[in-house]
Amino acid sequence: MSDKLEGKSMSVAKVGEKGQIVIPKEMRDMFNIKPGDTVLVLADKERGIAILSNEDYMKFAQSIFNAQNNPLGHK
Repeated sequence: MSDKLEGKSMSVAKVGEKGQIVIPKEMRDMFNIKPGDTVLVLADKERGIAILSNEDYMKFAQSIFNAQNNPLGHK
C-alpha cells in the first residue's frame, strides 16, 4: 500500500533572498509547469497562497466572460 494519495503532494520550499521559491519537481510534473511558463499567484491572508496555471485561469476567466455575454445559455 502506498503512502501517497493520487493527485496529492506536499513539500517544503525555502524562500531565497529575493523572495523566490522553487516549485518542487513532483508538483511541476503534476501540473505540467515548464520553464518559462507563467503562473498566477493568489493570496488570502487567512487561507494562504495558491499558485495556478495561468492558462487554466485564462480558460476559467473566458468562461465567465462568455456566461456574461450569454446569461441565459442561448446561442
